[in-house]
Amino acid sequence: MASPGLQLLLLLMALPLMQPFSLPGLDTAEGKATIAGPVLSALERATFFLEERLPEINLDCAVGFQVLKVQLQSVQEKWARDPLLQLLSLRMGKLAEKLEVLLQRSIFYLKLSDPKYLREFQPTLLPGFWKLPRAWTRTNASLVYPTFEPQDFFSEETSDSCLAQLLGTGEDSSQPCGLSDFCRALMTKPGCSGYYLSHQLLFFLWARMMGCTKGLFSQSQHYINLFCANMMDLNRRAEAIEYAYPTRDIFMENIMFCGLSGFSDFYKLRWLEAILSWQKVREGCFGKPDVKDEELSKAIQYQQHFLRRVKRREKQFTGNENI
Repeated sequence: MASPGLQLLLLLMALPLMQPFSLPGLDTAEGKATIAGPVLSALERATFFLEERLPEINLDCAVGFQVLKVQLQSVQEKWARDPLLQLLSLRMGKLAEKLEVLLQRSIFYLKLSDPKYLREFQPTLLPGFWKLPRAWTRTNASLVYPTFEPQDFFSEETSDSCLAQLLGTGEDSSQPCGLSDFCRALMTKPGCSGYYLSHQLLFFLWARMMGCTKGLFSQSQHYINLFCANMMDLNRRAEAIEYAYPTRDIFMENIMFCGLSGFSDFYKLRWLEAILSWQKVREGCFGKPDVKDEELSKAIQYQQHFLRRVKRREKQFTGNENI
């Protein structure tokens, strides 16, 4: 699957709410409420943006609906028991219900617009496929590659074929956990960066979620550790150049996938603040910033102020708006 775009990227903002100590202040109900408010507002705006454009969305967005629903339901169940968090819990429940409706509607449109791609990746839309982290860890800087290799040979088509083979839905595979020699080499190649690296991680993350344990998959956790260590290094580089626009998409994708992999150090308060500031407030989408957008982003600085108190196929719409 290609770059997941807005909906999948927004999932990273729901993940910190699951983990009590992933961000400063989340060990108290007050701290959780302070951070959850701006995050939920951003998720609601993005969901509304996508709801208005359902016939145009791609499968990655549909997957986003499913994963976000699972995450919100998990948080909602835990927060419903706390009187201070019950209103936010209800708000999450309403959003989760809307996401289920949007998921079913998006599947209807995908059957018309991209039936082959839908068939190959339909398992990722089923209940129970996406499993949230049960334990949390941190990346190991000693695993960072000394250099990164050129990636001219990487293509979304070859990566997708390996993911479909893993799911057991490819043209040359009928059983889950399939692995050809070509895909073994592609998904374990060292020195990769960018979307190639995130696809490598996604491959082993899915294998772990599916319960694949034989052969190479007995080393899935090793590769997940390796890839997320390098994705952390790349994110720090993106931060060092002040999140120059072309790096923002992969920056957020890295946080999302490594967050789902159980790495809590991807949830940094300053990164969450930056991401919230990139959303186009009126539209709810993420896209190429312009002068007007930079000025408009100041309108949500109050969100960042309150936060500080608690110390794969990209779809583009008109106006440089991405999902």
